[in-house]
Amino acid sequence: MRIVILAHERLRDELLDRLIVRYLRRLPWRVEVRELTGQNARRRRAAEVAGPASRLAHRFVIALDERGRMLDSIAFARLLDDLRGGGCRELVFVVGGPDGLPPQTTQQADLLLSLGPMTLPHALARLVLVEQLYRAHTLLSGHPYHRTGAKP
Repeated sequence: MRIVILAHERLRDELLDRLIVRYLRRLPWRVEVRELTGQNARRRRAAEVAGPASRLAHRFVIALDERGRMLDSIAFARLLDDLRGGGCRELVFVVGGPDGLPPQTTQQADLLLSLGPMTLPHALARLVLVEQLYRAHTLLSGHPYHRTGAKP
C-alpha cells in the first residue's frame, strides 16, 4: 500500500523536517510527501484528493481535521491493517494549513481524523502523523517500540 501525505505548505523548520525524515526512513512502507504551495494550493489539493474516478475504488482519503474521529495508536494501526488487507492501494492523508481544509476536501474524504483536541501547527501535525505511522508499523510487526504490550 502506498501512502501519500498532502501537506498545505512547505516545512520551514529544519528540526521538524529532520525528525519527519527520520521516521519516514524507518518505515518499510512507501510514503510520499507532497507539499502543495502557492495560490492554487487549495484547488490542487482538492484535485489530488478527488483524483481520477477510476482510481477511487482503491484509494482511501483521510483528512486531518479537528472535528474528526480520535483514534488511539492501536485503533489507528488496526485501521491501516484493515485498509491494507481490504485491497486499498493508496492511502492519502491531507494535512491543512493555517486556515484548515476547504469544505470540498473534508466532504470528499473517506474519514476525518483528529490527532487530538488541541490545535496543532500543520508542521507539528505532520510530525505526529509520521510518528503514528511508524508506531502503527511497529505494532503490526510485533516490534517493542509501543511499550504497552497491547496488540492490534
